Amino acid sequence: MSIATITSKGQTTIPKEIREQLNLRPGDRITFIVEADGKVYIQPLNVYVEELSGILCKSVREVVSIVQMNEAIEQSGGKFP
Repeated sequence: MSIATITSKGQTTIPKEIREQLNLRPGDRITFIVEADGKVYIQPLNVYVEELSGILCKSVREVVSIVQMNEAIEQSGGKFP
């Protein structure tokens, strides 16, 4: 459990272990989500390019021509799954 103190200006410091767990860096933006039961969640708004690596897999689909596509459409009667 991490504890932080609120200053007279309403500011606080996010404890180091929380910043590390959320991968927060200086200048990052966060949002506070307040649930009806009073629970508050902190969510980072920044996403780094390095973190996106690999989320889109390379397609292993066979390359087909427009003619092949049109033939496939004709064979299916214009119906798609």
